[in-house]
Amino acid sequence: QVQLVESGGGPVQAGGSLRLSCAASGRTFYALGWFRQAPGKVREFVAAINWSDRSTTYRDSVKGRFTISRDDAKNTVYLQMNSLTPEDTAVYSCAARRSRFLQYDYWGQGTQVTVSA
Repeated sequence: QVQLVESGGGPVQAGGSLRLSCAASGRTFYALGWFRQAPGKVREFVAAINWSDRSTTYRDSVKGRFTISRDDAKNTVYLQMNSLTPEDTAVYSCAARRSRFLQYDYWGQGTQVTVSA
């Protein structure tokens, strides 16, 4: 049974930092990613890491502020978020894809990040 369990969200002031964690279990994946959805907005891609070669991708608005990484021993992916702004407020969800030919089809429950001005 595949499980993605996020943790690490919460309230933070603008300029602050948070680290989100996503513990994955149940199978191996091609890539794990983070998405976010703010109230009244569509879900958007934030960052992803390829499980085999560790290559990473980011949306432009988080480049230089967010870092995605993984811990092989813990089968966990992290999203380090620095210099947070109120525009980063959203529910952040971890997602996994089984291959390069498939979309993200496993999702965690999401964790709320609230950045106050």
